[in-house]
Amino acid sequence: MLEMDCHLTSDGYVVISHDSNLLRQTGYDKTVSSLRFQDLPLYKERLEVTFYADVFKNFPNMPMILEVKENNDLLIRKVSGLVKQYHRESITVWASEESGVMAKCNKQNPSMPYMFTMRRGALLLLLFYTGLLPFVPLGESLLFFYLPTIINRTYIPEEAILKKRFVVYLLQKLTMRKSLFEHLTKRGLQVQLFVCNEESDMKAAFDVGATGVMTDYPTVLTNYINKHPPPPPPPVY
Repeated sequence: MLEMDCHLTSDGYVVISHDSNLLRQTGYDKTVSSLRFQDLPLYKERLEVTFYADVFKNFPNMPMILEVKENNDLLIRKVSGLVKQYHRESITVWASEESGVMAKCNKQNPSMPYMFTMRRGALLLLLFYTGLLPFVPLGESLLFFYLPTIINRTYIPEEAILKKRFVVYLLQKLTMRKSLFEHLTKRGLQVQLFVCNEESDMKAAFDVGATGVMTDYPTVLTNYINKHPPPPPPPVY
């Protein structure tokens, strides 16, 4: 599965970029939305910013997570249109941290699976700890969350609160619950943790019940899975 962040250029092209501002990636302090596609700077590695349509063409059967990084109705319509054009609705997941953006995505294309937003994730934890989760229907298909042990180690957060060791410890204790992940898996949901770039992190993610991990180094992950095949998934009820 590929995870990609989508943005809209000023002339209406849907492109892939992790950041809305291109300074970190290219050295130019410009936002994607302020530039025409032809004016987008190259990445520092001398690579061009990529069209979403090109990725769909080159990987027609690859499941993808599309994170909508802007509250932009035109962007959401164009992304949905591309997904329909390439007949990818069953293997393409809506993603956004913001509930308002996710509501627009679901309204635009309700046939696409979608992930938990931050607000829905907090509600999920509340339902889990109160014992109500088994009795509440879930529309989401994917839980996508940080592996907390990478925070301030291989991932340096911008948020000041996440730089506090106690906060990260508390986040770890509250969220990394194997019984929660097993429950979600039995209900047919995927649980993916990120960003696991070291084998020790991959092991920690799978040990706690993740069905998959996101990594910047797919070869490392492939080698790890070959050496440590995951158990078969539990039956879905």
